[in-house]
Amino acid sequence: MKIYFGSDHAGYELKEKLKTFVSSLGYEVVDKGAFAFDKDDDYPDFCRPVGEAVASEEGSFGIVLGGSGQGEAMSANRVPGARAAVFYGPHLPVGAADVSGRQSSDPYELITLAREHNNANILSLGARFLTDEEAKTAVKLFIEGTFSGAERNLRRITKLG
Repeated sequence: MKIYFGSDHAGYELKEKLKTFVSSLGYEVVDKGAFAFDKDDDYPDFCRPVGEAVASEEGSFGIVLGGSGQGEAMSANRVPGARAAVFYGPHLPVGAADVSGRQSSDPYELITLAREHNNANILSLGARFLTDEEAKTAVKLFIEGTFSGAERNLRRITKLG
């Protein structure tokens, strides 16, 4: 399985560490840039190509990184078939609950749900909000996660276009 990586200057250092980590797990790593630290680079130049690669190659995944992960996800998500989910880290607000009052005790549940319900194929990480170990945990969970295949989830994904 191929894992495509892309980041701007804010995510460059973490991207390099995660590439080594993912490679050690036995996955093929493909780097779409940045290939060197450049404080003036632009995330769309590296994250959109990750979206294009993942959308065109079934079974592959992408990891995009930047300061917040937001613009990186927006860039990747411009590509039909790319489904990037943003993860800041395992720092849930105290008392966070859904409309039914359910509270999650798993700080990485967002990743599990993005794979299970949304069939996310790209993980966008906010490098300014994560430690190296948190990022490694997130990436491993994402790659090893599974899509439920439930009819309701397929129906919703189809509506994304």
